[in-house]
Amino acid sequence: MTVNKVILIGRLGNDPDVRTGQDNRVVTRISLGTNLVWNDRNTGERREETEWHRVVFFGRTAEVARDYLKKGAQVYVEGRLKTNKYQDKDGIEKYSTDIIAETLKMLGSKGDSDSSSGYSRESTSNQRPSRSSGTGYGTGSSSTRPDAPNVGSSHSDVDFVVDDFPF
Repeated sequence: MTVNKVILIGRLGNDPDVRTGQDNRVVTRISLGTNLVWNDRNTGERREETEWHRVVFFGRTAEVARDYLKKGAQVYVEGRLKTNKYQDKDGIEKYSTDIIAETLKMLGSKGDSDSSSGYSRESTSNQRPSRSSGTGYGTGSSSTRPDAPNVGSSHSDVDFVVDDFPF
């Protein structure tokens, strides 16, 4: 058995980058920052390190990311790692690793990190939006934002290969 699963909670470093792929499908990329915070053993000083993750959304999830995400927004993302090989302008072979997002949950804006609300989508069936609160870890009493959907998608939404996109 093998597992390729990524779960992140972080903030967008900039506004989403939106492109249209084959068959006019929307592809949205974000740069998601996560922080590691610790106290230095020698000085007792609080230290922080930010790791930036390249996250790619396809289909309906990409449309929701395009329409609702902005720089500073806090999100929960589930997905899988995908490493791509390419040649740079000098012909040197390079590798890049992206997170192919399968689930997106908006946790709140930069000033409102406690709220979560959304649209939940399982497989490819057309479902009506359902409202929920919390972060997906059980029920909560957070306030809801009716304009911020959460989207989960299945692999069947993606019928093209990530390598088809030159970015």
